[in-house]
Amino acid sequence: MSTAERNLILGTGAEPALHSPALRAVGRLMTLINRLVVIVCAVAVVAAGLVLTHEAVVRYAFHHPADWQDEMAVFLLVGATFMSAAWVQARRGHVAIDAIAELLPPAVEKVRRLVADIASFGFCAFFSWKSWTLFHEAWEDGMVTHSAWAPPLWIPYSLMAVGMSLLAVQLLLQVLDRLLPDGEAR
Repeated sequence: MSTAERNLILGTGAEPALHSPALRAVGRLMTLINRLVVIVCAVAVVAAGLVLTHEAVVRYAFHHPADWQDEMAVFLLVGATFMSAAWVQARRGHVAIDAIAELLPPAVEKVRRLVADIASFGFCAFFSWKSWTLFHEAWEDGMVTHSAWAPPLWIPYSLMAVGMSLLAVQLLLQVLDRLLPDGEAR
């Protein structure tokens, strides 16, 4: 495994530095949070794989019905997906339209990136707010899934809300870094 691959997996050395001194402290905190969260997410993905393997073995080898494994795997994968989104965004790993970026003049591309980051932040901030309202409703009303296992719905909603909040903060950091005078327009 190369050093670059190891750094990407471990979350070291892959995040671009913030150019604004005012944002560096928040950026360091987000880096620490993202590294811790991505390790937990990696464990959750492995756990989901083990749970689904358990389901297949128990169902087919022992003819025992599976009633909790699918939901557990979905909770683990949804949680890992939402919670790791800020880590991916910090590396600009989300989907980008490179073909358009290559065709645009550099000045227009800088504006396009800023507009895209602001729009992404707006969407993620709204999604985060709605996720927190879903979490609150599920918590207050004691909502559970409609399965025999019936786990509480506040669990996936809380993971979704925290993950989207972290993603919104990461996007806000990147937008502010482009807009503040100490940051250079990239």
